Amino acid sequence: MKRLIVASMRKGAGKTSVIVGVGRALGKPLGYIKPFGDRLLYRKKRLWDYDSALMTNIFGLTDSPDDLSIGFDHAKIRFMYDQAGIRERVLQSVARVESGKEMLFIEGGRDFHYGISVHLDVLSLAQYLQAPIVLIAAGDEGTILDDIFSARKQTQREGVELRGVIINKVPHVEDFRSAHEAEITALRVNLLGVIPHRAELTTLEMGHLAEDLFAKVIAGESGLRRVVTRAFIGAMSTQAALRHPGFAQENKLIITSGDRTDMILAALESNTSGIVLTNNIVPPANIISLAAERHIPLLLVPYDTYETAKRIEAIEPLLTKDANDKIALLEQLVRTYVDLPRLME
Repeated sequence: MKRLIVASMRKGAGKTSVIVGVGRALGKPLGYIKPFGDRLLYRKKRLWDYDSALMTNIFGLTDSPDDLSIGFDHAKIRFMYDQAGIRERVLQSVARVESGKEMLFIEGGRDFHYGISVHLDVLSLAQYLQAPIVLIAAGDEGTILDDIFSARKQTQREGVELRGVIINKVPHVEDFRSAHEAEITALRVNLLGVIPHRAELTTLEMGHLAEDLFAKVIAGESGLRRVVTRAFIGAMSTQAALRHPGFAQENKLIITSGDRTDMILAALESNTSGIVLTNNIVPPANIISLAAERHIPLLLVPYDTYETAKRIEAIEPLLTKDANDKIALLEQLVRTYVDLPRLME
């Protein structure tokens, strides 16, 4: 049984996506656990972590998502466990989920130190499990190098193995390697891969948008797999919107009040992925019928247009279980750009 702790110094580096790509590329029975959940979902009157639910669905794991995290709240974990209790709980959970598997991924929290006050940070997990850490780093070049230096320094201090680093979301792979590979190697850190940025991995799906906004889907449910590449706020006149270059772009999301029938009809006549109807105003029946006919989702939300736009801007484009194209792309990227034998040595 091989164990790998997948960690990052910062939020949004792409840990879960890399795990999916590696798991698919290896094609071996794997287990997954995320001891400190940080993307909370409430489903079927139970709490679980989004990433745990995603991994369960993609890899057909028999574990329930709510069993893959020890907790989600610092205060509650601190009340229930001391360090010895946390260590024992982690060991028990890992023994359960890795049974019958060839590989176990342990995903750290949103950053390297998340959970340190309750003994669930990645350095503590590595010590409990005697497992190496793989760092996923992303951002500008200075940030990436800072993260690698910091991870190397901390793992050395704590006597933990840093298996290496995978650089993610890089605009120009060869330029990065030529500029920084020698510097990283001089730190005695294995450069396990440099994965290029792919814009298609950052798109939002209408279904994910609906779920995150707690929106009511009033039409076009069959189009919830449509992707969104940009948002357009339909607060101007329809004629002004039609002249705007953003309105002509493909795969756009229109945000407008439900009583703006002229704007909604114009959106339905163009290449629109979906429409978010604000202020809880339901449009006329003929518009709902047209949206259903064209498989364009209409999402109804109670917020005003400005608040809705702010909420949408804050949504992280997370991977979803049905995003087969993205999952296949992640596998391809890992096969092409990650040194799997070295990662798994």
